[in-house]
Amino acid sequence: MRRQLGQVSESVAYLKKKTEIQPQIGIVLGTGLGGLADRIQAASIVPYEEIPHFPISTVTSHAGRLIFGSLGGKNVMAKQGRFHYYEGYEAKEITFSIRIMAAMGVQTLIISNAAGGLNPEFEAGDLVLIRDHINLTGQNPLRGDNVDEWGPRFPDMTEPYSHALIGLAEKTARALDIKVHQGVYVGVTGPSMETAAETRFLRFIGADIVGMSTISEVIVALHSGMSVLGISVVTNVNDPDDYQPAPIEQVIATAERAGPKLVSLVEEILKRM
Repeated sequence: MRRQLGQVSESVAYLKKKTEIQPQIGIVLGTGLGGLADRIQAASIVPYEEIPHFPISTVTSHAGRLIFGSLGGKNVMAKQGRFHYYEGYEAKEITFSIRIMAAMGVQTLIISNAAGGLNPEFEAGDLVLIRDHINLTGQNPLRGDNVDEWGPRFPDMTEPYSHALIGLAEKTARALDIKVHQGVYVGVTGPSMETAAETRFLRFIGADIVGMSTISEVIVALHSGMSVLGISVVTNVNDPDDYQPAPIEQVIATAERAGPKLVSLVEEILKRM
C-alpha cells in the first residue's frame, strides 16, 4: 500500500501539470453512459495511457480518459471509462483513480453503472439510486497495510451512500419528471452473467440490481472521506422463471438510450448542490 502512495503522488503531480482545475466533484461514467462527458465544459482531457501508473480500460464502451472541467457550475473530474476485476485488475488497481480523485481534492463522488434488474418492479431503462450494497466479489481494496494519511483502518459503512445526496437526487428527479427508484446493488466479479439460480439467490438476499463494478470504488471513496451518490441504469430485468439472454450489445444499447435521463439528472443535481 505504501508503494501505491508514491504512485498516486506521481500521478497527481503529472495531472496538476495538465490542468489548473481544482475538482470539487468526481464522476465515474459506467458502461454506455459516457455521453455525460459531452456536457462537461472541458478544460483538460488526459488519456489514461499518458498518466503514470494508471491502468488502461480494456472494455470497448469505455473511452479511457480523465476530463477536467465544469458541469452544473461545479468543477468536476470525470472518469470516462472504469476498470473491472474481470479485466484482470486487482482491487487496488481498480480503485487507483479514486485515490487520485481524493488527492486532487474531490469531496463528493457521483458514480454510475449499468446493472441488471433483479426487482420485478423495475423496467429496462429505469434509474435506480443506490441506497446500500452487498459485496459478493470476494475482494476489498483496503486489504493490506493501511495508509493512515488516506483513511482509518476500519472505515464506517453505516451510510455508504449519502442519505442527503439521495434526498437531493429524488427531489431533483421529481422536478425533472424523471422516474427513479431506490435499491440495493449487489456486486459480482463477472464477466459471465448470472444463472437463473444465482438470480433467485441474489433476490433472496435482498438485492434489487446486480453489476460487476462500483463497490470497490465506493469503499475507497468512503475510506478517503468522500460522500457518495450512486446511480444505476437498469439494462434488463432478470426473471428466473422465464430467463432470457442479455447480450452485452443489448446492455450497452439500453444504457445509451437511458443516458439522456441520467445526464439531465446529474447536471441538475450539481446545480442544486
